[in-house]
Amino acid sequence: MKTSFKVIFVACLSAFLLVNCSRKKDKFISRNFHAMATEYNVLYNGNIALEEGRDRLNEDYQDDYWNVLQVERLDFTEDAMLPGQSKNESFSRAEEKAVKAIQKHSMNIKGKEKNPQMDEAYLLLGKARYFDQRFVPALEALNYILYKYPLSDKINVARVWREKTNMRLDNDELAIKNLKRLLKLEHLKGQELADATSTLAQAYLNIKVVDTAIAYLEIAAESTAKHEERGRYLFIKGQLYNTLGYKDSANITFDRVIDMHRKIPRDYYIGAYVEKAKNFDYENGDKLLFSETLAMLEEDRENRPYLGRIYHQVGEYYLATHNDSLGIAYYNKSLRTERRDKELNARNYKILGDLSFNDAEYKTAGAYFDSTLTNLTLNSKKYRTVKRERDNLDDVIYYEDISKVNDSILRLVNLPESERLAYFEAYTEHLKEAAEIERERQEAEARAQEMLNSNSGFNVNTKTSAFQDRESATQIANTFYFYNTTTAAYGKNEFIKIWGNRENEDNWRWSNMNFSGPTAIAVATDGDGINFDADIYQPQFYLDQIPSDEKIIDSIGKERNYAYYQLGVIYKEKFSDYELSKDKLQLLLKRNPEDRLIVPAKYNLYKDYELLGQLGEAEILKSDIINNHSESRYAELLRNPDQAVAQDSNSPESVYQNTHKLFNAQKYTEVIALCEENIKVFEGEDIVAKFDLLKATAIGRLYGYDEYSKALNDVALSYPNLPEGQRAEELRRNVLPKIRYSGFIDYESGKRFNVVYQFDNASKEDIDAFVEQLNTQLEKIRYYDLTSSKDVYSPTTTFVIVHGFTNLVVAEGFKDLFKKNDKNRITKPYNVISSENYQIIQIHKNLDTYFSEIK
Repeated sequence: MKTSFKVIFVACLSAFLLVNCSRKKDKFISRNFHAMATEYNVLYNGNIALEEGRDRLNEDYQDDYWNVLQVERLDFTEDAMLPGQSKNESFSRAEEKAVKAIQKHSMNIKGKEKNPQMDEAYLLLGKARYFDQRFVPALEALNYILYKYPLSDKINVARVWREKTNMRLDNDELAIKNLKRLLKLEHLKGQELADATSTLAQAYLNIKVVDTAIAYLEIAAESTAKHEERGRYLFIKGQLYNTLGYKDSANITFDRVIDMHRKIPRDYYIGAYVEKAKNFDYENGDKLLFSETLAMLEEDRENRPYLGRIYHQVGEYYLATHNDSLGIAYYNKSLRTERRDKELNARNYKILGDLSFNDAEYKTAGAYFDSTLTNLTLNSKKYRTVKRERDNLDDVIYYEDISKVNDSILRLVNLPESERLAYFEAYTEHLKEAAEIERERQEAEARAQEMLNSNSGFNVNTKTSAFQDRESATQIANTFYFYNTTTAAYGKNEFIKIWGNRENEDNWRWSNMNFSGPTAIAVATDGDGINFDADIYQPQFYLDQIPSDEKIIDSIGKERNYAYYQLGVIYKEKFSDYELSKDKLQLLLKRNPEDRLIVPAKYNLYKDYELLGQLGEAEILKSDIINNHSESRYAELLRNPDQAVAQDSNSPESVYQNTHKLFNAQKYTEVIALCEENIKVFEGEDIVAKFDLLKATAIGRLYGYDEYSKALNDVALSYPNLPEGQRAEELRRNVLPKIRYSGFIDYESGKRFNVVYQFDNASKEDIDAFVEQLNTQLEKIRYYDLTSSKDVYSPTTTFVIVHGFTNLVVAEGFKDLFKKNDKNRITKPYNVISSENYQIIQIHKNLDTYFSEIK
């Protein structure tokens, strides 16, 4: 009886609840049931998911302290998403909960919402879509709140979020208008005021109105109850004062950040100190107090994660106070400490590169600039600037290497036999000592590895692993290779065994880079120990490699002399380092250079003397050039400098420009002949590479793809470090493969067609007369926009082309477009060729093949 009563009671209660909790009835129980279910179940879980997603975004976000921070600490990407995809599963879950709340608990009765929690649901929906970077759907959800729930207690929050979304859609002016209206009409306070004014500040920053943004950031900082937000707003405010040049105001604001100390994240605290350090007045400031502050920051153990930025700023201090060596030491400490901040690494490398450049250590500077590029965004403005500086060093590094290597070879060639032997005996003794040290190190590493293996193995007796738990095993298994000193040392040893000591540079595996100089450590073993009978430990092995053939020695000397000349010109023209230029050119003239280099070297040396103010030496050299090389153009330049500057028709640049004009006029045969002549006349100057590349292009236009490919290859090999050589290599690698195909498309499948008149062994006058007659006839043709041109096909064949046909039938009937009773009517036979096939014919010079295959 009792059991049946309970069943009946439960059934009745369930029926009562079902009837009275309907979403279609405006009852007290229904309203409160759905409100409670919405607030304490669906929205509660949705807000938790939203906060989880925001926390993950904050964890992944890295502030860029080298630029003004964003007011909102979020990183939005430009990656496109397919429908149904999400960047963060937490936001998808939050959106699902919001949608579920709307679908299952909305009480829209007679156009009015009776569930007071629905505005919260739509607000959650808008926020979830906003953080998931789906801004248009987010705007729809937020606008629905403003339209449907004007009396909601969350209406101002929804308005602020709507304007944040508008900003993400680049509607900054609209956001400013709406937010200013909100502040004027509503009496906001607390966090609502902070959110509205901070959003307004970001909108003003987006449109570059900095002073107004500063005012709103101050209001936001004063209104928010969150210390983290206040610290961020004040920090941004200080940064903005710096952009306006108000350093005193910026420092006062940064002091407010510093005074908050542990109430704010350490990032802002250290950042404020760093920004203040950037503003330090090195002329009037208290350097002792400033250095003590930097030392305090450096020594504080809490600042270890920020030592990279601190060391960089200490380096800046020493550099500004002319203690370059200490500055360099701290920049290097910053590089060793910092790993994640690529901008900081790029700045450190760039400063070190500039210092090396100023000290004329160009190879070192080039290495630093290479490291700078690896830390910069590809094709950014900074990247392009540094890349240009680095490219300017290519030539000087290349020729410096040649001069050093060839000088050392020639020095060995000129040494007496006894001194050569003594030199290499000392060198091989050094190798033996280094090999002994290396062997001992390897044995120590092997013992350490053996102990590690024995300690990390399985205990056979207990059948248990040395790893006591899965967490420890996973931690060791996931350790990065180079963080384990033993395995890293083992790998390094194996590398040296196989490859020897190699410099950290491109193409390190080339066979001609096996020998790395006196500092290389070579270990040759025979299984039982070091084999000191190996060739690398025998002086005779190295003596046999010294060249003895006079032709080889002479070519080495010529290559060295040319490198000296190029270095002298590069230091003078590119880097304005007249002392270095003078040294290189003086060395060249002492080395008995070939005739082609003597006069240019003397002239450039004369210019160096003149620029250095050494007028006596300059006058002596000037007289030497005028008296002993009177027929050269350099002597003419010195005799009549004003006239030569005003009009020097024989200068390399003028000659090149005139030759290029002939190229544009399609006089390719003349261009090739002039380029060959001028390459000999201006030998030893960079302009030669320009003539060679122009010659290669003319060859391609005249003789086709195969000859063009060969000519480009010659230019790329002859001038690998000049822009023209690099351009030739780029064309050879990227352009030639695209035009290699020499087959033809179907005759009728072309989109545009050309009428081609062919002239074989015709004079220029005859061709010009025909073109004039053709143009006269084309002007009489209606309905078709036709033009003509003249193209050289080969040394003996020229084409006159009529362009503008989009229909094959019209092109084939071109002669019928002329009036039959016109006495000047053109009757010369022609061929119709599609534009695509005509291009292939000009590239590959295969006109005969075309007629045999297509016609």
